[in-house]
This record gives sequence, structure tokens and C-alpha cells, in this order.
Amino acid sequence: MSPATPAPASGGAALELLVHGVGGATPQAMLDDPRTVRITGDTTAAMHRRADDLDAEEHPERYAERPVPEAYCWSNLTSGNGTRALWLLLLPFMVVNLAHWMRPPTQDRPRLVRLYGVLVRLVALTLTVLLTAAACEVALDLTAWQCAGTVACAEDRSWLGFLSAERGGWWSQPGRRLALAAVVPAALVGLLWYLSNRTWSAYEAQRPPMGYDDTPAAPDAPLAPAPAAPEACGPASDEADDAPDVPHASGAHEPLPPAALRPALGRPGFWYGRRLVARLRAAHTAAGFLTVAAALTGAAARHDRSAADSLREVCGWALQSSFVVLAAVVLWVVCRRGRSERRLDLRLERTLVSWLPGASLVLLVLAVLHAGWSRPGWRSSGTLPGDATFGVLTLAQGGLVVALGVVALLLHRPHRDPRTALYGLGGPAVAMLACALGGVMSGGVAQRVADWLDGPGTPGMGHGPLVGPPVLLSWQASVIPVLLLMLLAPGVFLVVRTARAARRLGPVVEAQYGTEDPDPVRTARIAGARARASLTDSAPVLVGIVSGATLLLGAGAVAGAWASGNVPGRAFEGAHPAVAAAADTAQSLGSWMIGFGFILFVTCGRRAYKDASARRTIGILWDVGTFWPRAAHPFAPPCYAERAVPDLTWRMSAWTRHTGGRLVISGHSQGSVLAAAAVWQLPPATRSRVALLTYGSPLERLYGRWFPTYFGPGPLRALHRTVHCWRNLYRDTDPIGGPVRVPAEGVKPAVDRDVLPDPVVYGRTDAHPLPEPVLGHSDYQADPAFAVERAGLLDRLLPAMPRQRAPHIDDVPRQGSSGRSSG
Repeated sequence: MSPATPAPASGGAALELLVHGVGGATPQAMLDDPRTVRITGDTTAAMHRRADDLDAEEHPERYAERPVPEAYCWSNLTSGNGTRALWLLLLPFMVVNLAHWMRPPTQDRPRLVRLYGVLVRLVALTLTVLLTAAACEVALDLTAWQCAGTVACAEDRSWLGFLSAERGGWWSQPGRRLALAAVVPAALVGLLWYLSNRTWSAYEAQRPPMGYDDTPAAPDAPLAPAPAAPEACGPASDEADDAPDVPHASGAHEPLPPAALRPALGRPGFWYGRRLVARLRAAHTAAGFLTVAAALTGAAARHDRSAADSLREVCGWALQSSFVVLAAVVLWVVCRRGRSERRLDLRLERTLVSWLPGASLVLLVLAVLHAGWSRPGWRSSGTLPGDATFGVLTLAQGGLVVALGVVALLLHRPHRDPRTALYGLGGPAVAMLACALGGVMSGGVAQRVADWLDGPGTPGMGHGPLVGPPVLLSWQASVIPVLLLMLLAPGVFLVVRTARAARRLGPVVEAQYGTEDPDPVRTARIAGARARASLTDSAPVLVGIVSGATLLLGAGAVAGAWASGNVPGRAFEGAHPAVAAAADTAQSLGSWMIGFGFILFVTCGRRAYKDASARRTIGILWDVGTFWPRAAHPFAPPCYAERAVPDLTWRMSAWTRHTGGRLVISGHSQGSVLAAAAVWQLPPATRSRVALLTYGSPLERLYGRWFPTYFGPGPLRALHRTVHCWRNLYRDTDPIGGPVRVPAEGVKPAVDRDVLPDPVVYGRTDAHPLPEPVLGHSDYQADPAFAVERAGLLDRLLPAMPRQRAPHIDDVPRQGSSGRSSG
């Protein structure tokens, strides 16, 4: 970078592109003007300007002293009406998808990288089977098999009368009841396929820019794609090997190397995972249908073998063999291929995508017909066969998570970074949490339905007409109170440590502000805000404790269920009275808590989409989860960044191309992550006219620690080297944002500014006669340092390039160069 840079007055037109963070923001609030106009985009995501700035390109002389502000509003990508709260039912799928992106960085172990991706995708597949098995448990076992087959239960529920075994109707045979009830889990799988397909068509269909020719063009010329970057040799999957840092020895603006050597977030196909999502959607849909079909055929086949009916038995064996073959195909599809990022992969395996779910649906129909075959002597008693399914799934998930942990440690060992969360075990820990969430949600539904059908008795205790859900589900519910007791100790420790830290920070706060007349209440408020903000850095420890405890308690639940064959309340009936009482209490309390927790979870999720304050509380976790593409689970909520990042990239390229002017992309909170990802996607010539301003940014504090391959020290230093200039603002009272810890390099200064004081002043002054609030994560633009740093970035940018004329915004071709994504 040249040390002699022009002042803003002689630097030509400049654009400040504002990107808001979690919780959303209106364009009026972002631009501080009630009169705003949408200049490009749609109701989901759009660019807005003040009404007075619409013709800014025609009158650059008006903006010699200030940039043209433009706001990108993307909040509708992650929020909307109350029906989107149903996405929270997909939370386990979202969490396991996060585990894929938490892989430790490596450059020379492609087989381990590929194995890591395969293991995560297999864990994701078990969650789909678990959800479908839970639906089968509720519809087939508890309702159609147990309740409809019991006089006392069926008589109390008139809506089950036509299925009652005592009435002797056509539907009274167990196989026909099961065939009818199979509509419920099959419809659930179909709904998941529909939601995934619909969002896939809307989100994964947004093609990212493929590069530009950045030389100035004629005023009305559309953006021209640059020649494609040369491909690296080797596999196209990002699981094959990892890209090293961009090797710049100085701060000079050198061209980026080929796309294959870019940091991962700068690869052409990173934000276009259409092919993989389609493959995984086909496999998971088939797995869901096969789970329902297996539940049906297993029950009928057990009866046929005991009844010595050779024809039906042969048909059952044929169906079961077909299930095994198709299940092997599903496993092959899931394990065969990961993401393709080194190029924009536009292929789509339409035969596989349509054939695999179609074949599994045909087998399900055949299983329904086979179960509906007349069997006059068949009576339903006990529980459905397949009670061991949940135990096998739990063991499989535990084994996969342990294997994932071993692979993560092997990947982390050569490049240890003390800032990496859980020493590289963040991915396995989060995968374990996804399995726990899946177990809680599936077990919660089964327990609530069993409680409802069984009357006042606790399921499995023999006080009602039902046998109850599988024993393992009762054991898993019983360990929830134990888990909460185990978490009580670290929770109390954190509370005490935070209170002590606040007391220690009191003198530090007073010394920093240099106040001569300290106010104990004011000091305590500021010190308490700083201490509470530091709790974010304890998140890895808490996640590790919860994940480890969940793994151990889950293993204990499986062992207890298989060893005793009874629910905890009955398994300890002959033990010491205190032990028996504790087991009975844990089972009753756990059964209530798991069901109530599920209902509370859905209720809070719905409120979060209607109440802005509630959304801010959980917004950071939800927006982090949906920031990443669907690489492990196709039924996870869609990735909003696959729309937002191309939008920002198109807009920055359009402005610099058609005006030749400078640009500052200014991102707050999650908006800073979107801004950095968009800058990574820019071609080199455009990046040389772009400055990056981040504030309240979780780039290092959250993303760098949990996703080191993509936001670790290496990628952030590479971004600093390749972008023209970058400045980061943060506060000690901010629980989300923090420093990015990128040092000075060559002639480029360090990215982080000195920590901003919060509040701006300690007490009342002539300039601030009223008490200033502790802002924490919000309102960074109110700090005087914000305007100073923005002006400094503009001063350091290169002057505007010569151009024939500055076209009006309406002259920019809508498809190629506006904020709108193509595709």
C-alpha cells in the first residue's frame, strides 16, 4: 500500500455499505432517516438508501466530505412470521451441521479430513432415523398397537373406536392398524423432504459471482465474468485437502493465487452446495421411509414366522432383504462424497435424487400392503418388536462421536492453537449435543403421548392400560435430573467467579476513567457488565462438561435399560428404600421435564420470532447455526449466507466497477462475519478499493475459536493481507464482540483499535450532562471513535479510477450487478 493516499475530498465518491447484526434492524434505523427507499433486492433481503441519496452517482460533488450510506437488510432471511418457529424442531439437524464446520485446520492429512466429514454425515443420518423412529413409536406402537389393542384405552378415546380390537371391524387386525398409522411418520418424512426441497430451490439456487473483469467498462455494459481460475489437481471435495494461507510477504496488493489456493471462504463454490444437499436429501428421505417400512415389516414378519405361514414369510424376507440393499445404498451415498468448493459445481445427479427416494417409497407401499394382509389370529400385546432400535441408535451415535473425537485430536495435534475451543474437540462435543437434543425431543414426544394415553400413571410403571414407550426412553428421561444436578456445581462456580471478578474490576474501572469522585453504584454497574461479558469465554468449558456428562449418562442409560429390562422405578424396587425412592423420583421428574421442556422449547421459539427482545436473546446462536451451508444434514434450516454473501459481493463489485469509487463495508456483529465472507469472495482488483470496518464482531471470539479452519489465525491474517485496509472496534462490556487479534504486518497496522470505553464517560460532564448508558453490544456508531475510524479507512483507500460518467443506480443491470443474487 502506498503511504501517500488522497484525502477524502479528493478521493472521489465513496460508499459505506452497512450490514446489521443479529436481531435485525430497519433501514430507517440503520440510515438514521425515516425516508428510505429500496434501491435493489426484494422483500427478503435488499439494499436501501436515504431518499436524498438516490442520485448520489449523478452528483459526486455532494459527497466530497462524507460517504454515501447504503444499508443491506437481511433479517427476513432468518426471521419472519410465527410459522418459522417450526424450524426449531430441526434444531438437532442444525447443530450436527455445525459440527462439520468445526473441524481443526490441517494441510497435509486429506484422508483424516475426509474421514471427519464422513463421520459427521453418519451422525446426521442417525438423527434422521431417530426422529422417524420416534414418530413410529408414537403412531405405531403407543397408539395403533398398544392403545387401540387395549379395551380400557380405546374405550376412553372415541377417535380410536374404529381401530379397536374389540369391535371386530376391518381395521381391528393389528397389521391394518399399523398400516394406517404408518401414514403419520411417512407424512413427517414427506414434510421434511418438501421443506428441504423448497428451501433448496430458494437458497442453494443462488449462484455466487464467478469473478469479474475489474477494468472500467462502458457506462451501460453489464458485468463481465472473468476467466475461470485454474483448477488444482486432485479431488474437488474440500474434504480432500485444505488450502494454505495466501502467501503474501508484505502489505503490497498482490493478485490472489488460483482459487484452489485461496482461503476456504474465498473458494468459488463455497456458497453453492446445491449438488451435495440434493444428494443428502435423497439419502435421508430414503432412510426415513425405510425406517417406517422396517417397523411395519418387522411386526408382521415376527407373527408370520410364529404362525408358520410360508407365503407371507417369504414375502416378509424379500421385503427385509430389499430394505437391507437400499439401506446399503443410502450409506454409500452419504459416505461417498462431500462438498465441492474448488469450483462452482453446477451438476445435479437427477437420477439418484429421484430414484433413491422413489424406490424407498415403493418399498414402503409394499410394506403397507404386506402388513394389511389378513391375519385373523393376530393379536397385539406388549410392545412392538424393535424395542432395541433406540438402544442401537444410541450406541451408534456414541461410537461415532468417540471416533470423531479421535480424528479431531489427530487433526489438531500438528497445529495446536491455545485459542481453539476444546483443543479441537469442539466438533465432536457439538455433535454429542445434537444427539442429546434429538434424544430429548424424540423422547419428550413419546413420554408426553404415553402420559396422555396412560392416564395419571407414570409410563412403564404398570398403573395404566399401556405398557409404555421403550424402556430406554424412560432411562434417558431419568438421567435429565441427574444431568441438571451435575451442572449445578459449574453454574454456581461461574456465578461466584463473575461476582468476584466484578469486585476486582471496580478499582480498575475507576483508574481507567480517572475519576476523582467515584460513585460505587456506577462503578459496580460498569464492572458487572464487563464481568458478565467475559462469561462468553467460558462457553467451551460448559459445552465440554455438558457433552462429556451426556455421553457418560447416555451410556449408563443404555446399560441400565439392557441389564434390567425395566424402567428405573421398577428396576430398583428391591433396593434400599432411599435408592428406590430416588429412582422413582428421577423417572417421574424426568418424564415430566422431558415433555414439558419440549413444549416450552417450541413455545419460546415461536415467541422469539414475534418478539424482537426474545429474538436477540437467542439470535446469536440461531444465526451462527444457519450461517453455514448444509454440509451434513439436508433437513437443517437453510443457510442465509448463501443468499447474503453473493448479494454483498455483487453489490461491491457493481459499485467499484461502475463508479470507480471507494467503498467501506461496515459490519456489526453477525454482519461483520457476512462482510468478511463477502470480501473474501471479491476479485483482487475490487478488493484493492474496499475497506473493511467491523465492530462488535465475533470473528475471532466465537468463529475463530469454534471454526478454526475458516476463521482461525491463519485465515484472518490472510484476509488482513489481501484486503486494502481493515479496522475492528470492540468493548470490554460486549458479550459477543471482541478483538480479532491480527497483529501489524509490514506497513499495515494492527486490525484492532484500542478497546473503546463503555460508557463513553464515567459521570456527568458539560458535553454529557446526563448519565451515559452502558451500551455493551449495541450502538457502536454512537461512539465518536466510529466516525474517526471510518474516515481513516477512507483516507487510506486509493482514489477513484477514471470513468466516462457515473451511471445512475437504475443504469446498473439488475441481474448482473445489483445487490440481487443471480441464479
